Amino acid sequence: MQVYLAVTPMQLQEASRFTRSFVHMAYRIGPESTLLRQNLLVQTRGGLLGFSDRDAPTVEEPEKLAAAALRECIRRGYSGAVLDWESPRPRGDLLLLAGTIGTLFQKNRLTLYVPEAYASAAPMAVVPVCTALSGGNLAQRLRDAASSRNGGWLALDLERLMMDFPLPCPGGQGRPLRREDLSELLERERPSVFFSPDLCARYFTYTRQNETHFVLFDDADTLLQKLRTGQSMGAQTAFFQYPEVDDLLGKLFGNNGSQ
Repeated sequence: MQVYLAVTPMQLQEASRFTRSFVHMAYRIGPESTLLRQNLLVQTRGGLLGFSDRDAPTVEEPEKLAAAALRECIRRGYSGAVLDWESPRPRGDLLLLAGTIGTLFQKNRLTLYVPEAYASAAPMAVVPVCTALSGGNLAQRLRDAASSRNGGWLALDLERLMMDFPLPCPGGQGRPLRREDLSELLERERPSVFFSPDLCARYFTYTRQNETHFVLFDDADTLLQKLRTGQSMGAQTAFFQYPEVDDLLGKLFGNNGSQ
């Protein structure tokens, strides 16, 4: 399995102590359908092109932008691209762009990874499955995802889970926790911590102001277990985000057989 770490150019030097497999989050959409690159060293080669939609203007010429992405991949030896598009709702111009890039990359034997919201526009692309589940069963989720893509590659988005849920929680929406929040809770409450085989995550409960809370979280061991679960189901690629796991890199990318 190929395990990538998504990094900005500023994070690259520190991250290089642990791995050489990167998604280079240095690219975004510029005016007039141009591909903008941010502070990436000339000698940077290999990995994947990381493409953000942050503050993206309307793409009027998807063929022009797709061709620029292809040229950059060939020039730097990238094996494909990741569309890190976070728009709450799929944009029509970005749907068209995803399909255009997908078709062009397929012809040139490059791999495209797209968010689930853009999967219909690029049926030849790989859709990473988020492993940060608060309900259900991770193994079943991965089986369903693999079957839905007609035998296409299965990839994992190993988002680090840290959530606090009030009980009862009818809407299923918890409060995201920062690392320091979780550490403070563990230190203050000193709870018994358990492992959920279905969610492949750790959990504990605590009570404050007569309200019971349920906390789900990942650590290096649960993330590696999710990685192994995906690998056993045929996943060929997995992604970590540097800001989420920079305190766990030694464990995640050490001699653990994860790459």
